[in-house]
Amino acid sequence: MIKDEFYFEPEQLELGKKLFGRPCNFVLGVANLDQLPSSELNEVAFVGRSNVGKSSLINALFNNSGLAKTSSTPGRTQQLNFFNLDNVLHIVDLPGYGFAKAPPSDVKKWQNIMSLYLQGRPNLRRVFLMIDSRHGIKKIDEEMMKMLDKAAVTYQIILTKTDKISHKEVVKVVKDTTVNLKNHAAAHPLVIPTSSEKKKGLENLRTEIALLV
Repeated sequence: MIKDEFYFEPEQLELGKKLFGRPCNFVLGVANLDQLPSSELNEVAFVGRSNVGKSSLINALFNNSGLAKTSSTPGRTQQLNFFNLDNVLHIVDLPGYGFAKAPPSDVKKWQNIMSLYLQGRPNLRRVFLMIDSRHGIKKIDEEMMKMLDKAAVTYQIILTKTDKISHKEVVKVVKDTTVNLKNHAAAHPLVIPTSSEKKKGLENLRTEIALLV
Protein backbone atom coordinates (compact mmCIF):
# COMPACT_ATOMS: atom_id res chain seq x y z
CA MET A 1 0.00 0.00 0.00
CA ILE A 2 1.32 3.43 -0.95
CA LYS A 3 0.83 6.19 1.58
CA ASP A 4 -0.24 9.38 -0.13
CA GLU A 5 1.04 12.86 0.59
CA PHE A 6 -1.22 13.30 3.62
CA TYR A 7 -1.24 10.16 5.71
CA PHE A 8 -0.31 12.30 8.73
CA GLU A 9 -2.80 14.42 10.60
CA PRO A 10 -2.83 18.11 9.55
CA GLU A 11 -1.27 19.24 12.84
CA GLN A 12 1.56 16.74 12.36
CA LEU A 13 2.20 17.96 8.83
CA GLU A 14 2.35 21.48 10.22
CA LEU A 15 5.15 20.41 12.58
CA GLY A 16 7.19 19.24 9.60
CA LYS A 17 6.46 22.39 7.63
CA LYS A 18 7.51 24.64 10.51
CA LEU A 19 10.68 22.69 11.29
CA PHE A 20 11.93 22.77 7.73
CA GLY A 21 11.07 26.43 7.40
CA ARG A 22 13.75 27.19 9.97
CA PRO A 23 17.35 28.02 8.97
CA CYS A 24 19.73 25.17 8.25
CA ASN A 25 23.44 25.59 7.68
CA PHE A 26 26.40 23.40 6.86
CA VAL A 27 28.53 22.87 9.97
CA LEU A 28 31.47 20.73 8.96
CA GLY A 29 32.68 17.77 6.97
CA VAL A 30 34.13 14.99 9.10
CA ALA A 31 37.02 12.94 7.75
CA ASN A 32 37.88 11.20 11.03
CA LEU A 33 35.79 10.18 14.01
CA ASP A 34 37.75 12.43 16.36
CA GLN A 35 36.37 15.40 14.38
CA LEU A 36 32.74 14.58 15.21
CA PRO A 37 30.81 17.48 16.75
CA SER A 38 29.46 17.14 20.27
CA SER A 39 26.41 14.93 20.66
CA GLU A 40 24.23 17.53 22.36
CA LEU A 41 21.74 17.66 19.47
CA ASN A 42 19.71 14.75 18.17
CA GLU A 43 20.73 13.57 14.72
CA VAL A 44 19.18 11.91 11.71
CA ALA A 45 21.42 10.50 9.01
CA PHE A 46 20.91 9.86 5.31
CA VAL A 47 22.74 6.96 3.70
CA GLY A 48 22.48 5.03 0.45
CA ARG A 49 24.22 3.77 -2.64
CA SER A 50 26.27 6.27 -4.59
CA ASN A 51 24.15 8.41 -6.91
CA VAL A 52 20.91 7.42 -5.17
CA GLY A 53 19.95 11.07 -4.80
CA LYS A 54 20.77 11.79 -1.14
CA SER A 55 22.03 15.32 -1.60
CA SER A 56 19.23 16.22 -4.00
CA LEU A 57 16.65 15.03 -1.47
CA ILE A 58 18.24 16.98 1.38
CA ASN A 59 18.21 20.09 -0.80
CA ALA A 60 14.57 19.49 -1.73
CA LEU A 61 13.55 19.10 1.92
CA PHE A 62 14.79 22.63 2.60
CA ASN A 63 13.91 24.10 -0.81
CA ASN A 64 17.59 25.03 -1.04
CA SER A 65 19.39 23.71 -4.11
CA GLY A 66 22.78 24.76 -2.75
CA LEU A 67 22.65 23.30 0.76
CA ALA A 68 24.09 19.84 0.10
CA LYS A 69 26.56 19.49 -2.73
CA THR A 70 25.45 17.18 -5.53
CA SER A 71 27.59 15.42 -8.08
CA SER A 72 27.06 13.36 -11.21
CA THR A 73 30.15 11.35 -10.26
CA PRO A 74 29.12 8.43 -8.02
CA GLY A 75 31.05 8.18 -4.78
CA ARG A 76 32.42 11.71 -4.80
CA THR A 77 31.21 12.64 -1.32
CA GLN A 78 33.78 11.04 0.98
CA GLN A 79 33.05 12.62 4.33
CA LEU A 80 30.27 12.87 6.90
CA ASN A 81 28.62 16.22 6.24
CA PHE A 82 26.83 17.79 9.21
CA PHE A 83 24.08 20.39 8.88
CA ASN A 84 22.63 22.30 11.84
CA LEU A 85 18.87 22.79 11.70
CA ASP A 86 18.34 25.88 13.86
CA ASN A 87 20.14 24.31 16.84
CA VAL A 88 17.46 21.64 17.29
CA LEU A 89 18.74 18.86 15.03
CA HIS A 90 21.76 17.72 13.07
CA ILE A 91 21.16 16.39 9.56
CA VAL A 92 24.03 14.11 8.53
CA ASP A 93 24.77 13.32 4.88
CA LEU A 94 26.85 10.13 4.88
CA PRO A 95 29.16 9.02 2.05
CA GLY A 96 27.50 7.04 -0.71
CA TYR A 97 28.52 3.42 -0.99
CA GLY A 98 28.96 1.12 -3.95
CA PHE A 99 30.77 3.09 -6.64
CA ALA A 100 33.36 5.17 -4.81
CA LYS A 101 35.85 6.76 -7.20
CA ALA A 102 38.73 6.27 -4.79
CA PRO A 103 41.54 3.78 -4.09
CA PRO A 104 40.38 0.58 -2.34
CA SER A 105 42.29 1.57 0.80
CA ASP A 106 40.34 4.85 1.01
CA VAL A 107 37.05 3.07 0.39
CA LYS A 108 37.80 0.62 3.22
CA LYS A 109 38.70 3.52 5.53
CA TRP A 110 35.41 5.26 4.83
CA GLN A 111 33.42 2.10 5.26
CA ASN A 112 35.01 1.66 8.69
CA ILE A 113 34.39 5.29 9.73
CA MET A 114 30.78 5.14 8.60
CA SER A 115 30.23 1.82 10.37
CA LEU A 116 31.68 3.13 13.63
CA TYR A 117 29.59 6.30 13.41
CA LEU A 118 26.35 4.42 12.81
CA GLN A 119 26.99 1.96 15.61
CA GLY A 120 28.36 4.35 18.22
CA ARG A 121 26.43 7.62 18.02
CA PRO A 122 24.11 7.76 21.07
CA ASN A 123 22.07 10.71 19.80
CA LEU A 124 21.36 9.18 16.38
CA ARG A 125 17.55 8.99 16.31
CA ARG A 126 17.08 7.43 12.91
CA VAL A 127 18.88 6.52 9.71
CA PHE A 128 17.06 7.15 6.46
CA LEU A 129 18.26 4.52 4.02
CA MET A 130 17.82 5.72 0.45
CA ILE A 131 16.88 3.17 -2.20
CA ASP A 132 16.59 4.00 -5.91
CA SER A 133 13.01 3.03 -6.77
CA ARG A 134 14.10 1.93 -10.25
CA HIS A 135 16.33 -0.80 -8.85
CA GLY A 136 14.94 -1.72 -5.44
CA ILE A 137 17.01 -3.19 -2.63
CA LYS A 138 20.36 -4.52 -3.85
CA LYS A 139 22.79 -6.86 -2.11
CA ILE A 140 24.93 -3.96 -0.90
CA ASP A 141 21.81 -2.35 0.62
CA GLU A 142 21.03 -5.62 2.41
CA GLU A 143 24.53 -5.53 3.90
CA MET A 144 23.89 -2.03 5.24
CA MET A 145 20.52 -3.11 6.63
CA LYS A 146 22.06 -6.09 8.40
CA MET A 147 24.71 -3.84 9.93
CA LEU A 148 22.02 -1.47 11.22
CA ASP A 149 20.00 -4.41 12.54
CA LYS A 150 23.03 -5.66 14.43
CA ALA A 151 23.72 -2.20 15.85
CA ALA A 152 20.03 -1.80 16.79
CA VAL A 153 19.87 1.52 14.93
CA THR A 154 16.35 2.29 13.74
CA TYR A 155 16.25 2.97 10.01
CA GLN A 156 13.55 3.82 7.52
CA ILE A 157 13.55 3.19 3.78
CA ILE A 158 13.13 6.19 1.50
CA LEU A 159 12.49 5.34 -2.14
CA THR A 160 13.98 7.96 -4.45
CA LYS A 161 13.37 9.00 -8.05
CA THR A 162 9.82 7.66 -8.21
CA ASP A 163 9.11 10.12 -11.03
CA LYS A 164 11.32 7.95 -13.24
CA ILE A 165 8.97 4.95 -13.09
CA SER A 166 5.25 4.34 -13.58
CA HIS A 167 2.71 4.39 -10.77
CA LYS A 168 2.28 0.63 -11.16
CA GLU A 169 6.02 0.14 -10.72
CA VAL A 170 6.01 2.39 -7.65
CA VAL A 171 3.24 0.29 -6.11
CA LYS A 172 5.26 -2.87 -6.75
CA VAL A 173 8.54 -1.60 -5.34
CA VAL A 174 6.80 -0.28 -2.22
CA LYS A 175 5.11 -3.65 -1.72
CA ASP A 176 8.30 -5.64 -2.32
CA THR A 177 10.30 -3.40 -0.01
CA THR A 178 7.69 -3.60 2.75
CA VAL A 179 7.76 -7.40 2.59
CA ASN A 180 11.57 -7.37 2.77
CA LEU A 181 11.52 -5.21 5.90
CA LYS A 182 9.75 -7.93 7.86
CA ASN A 183 13.09 -9.75 7.95
CA HIS A 184 14.91 -6.81 9.54
CA ALA A 185 14.53 -6.15 13.27
CA ALA A 186 15.59 -2.49 13.27
CA ALA A 187 13.62 -1.42 10.20
CA HIS A 188 10.74 1.04 10.48
CA PRO A 189 7.73 -0.61 8.80
CA LEU A 190 6.69 2.41 6.74
CA VAL A 191 8.31 3.01 3.35
CA ILE A 192 8.22 6.57 1.99
CA PRO A 193 8.28 7.00 -1.81
CA THR A 194 9.75 10.33 -2.88
CA SER A 195 10.77 12.41 -5.85
CA SER A 196 13.09 15.36 -5.34
CA GLU A 197 12.39 16.60 -8.85
CA LYS A 198 8.61 16.49 -8.52
CA LYS A 199 8.59 17.36 -4.79
CA LYS A 200 6.63 14.21 -3.95
CA GLY A 201 6.73 12.60 -0.52
CA LEU A 202 8.64 15.49 1.02
CA GLU A 203 5.88 16.50 3.45
CA ASN A 204 5.78 12.97 4.83
CA LEU A 205 9.54 12.85 5.28
CA ARG A 206 9.66 16.29 6.89
CA THR A 207 6.97 15.19 9.33
CA GLU A 208 8.71 11.90 10.16
CA ILE A 209 11.81 13.89 11.06
CA ALA A 210 9.88 16.55 13.01
CA LEU A 211 8.29 13.87 15.18
CA LEU A 212 11.79 12.74 16.23
CA VAL A 213 12.83 16.13 17.58
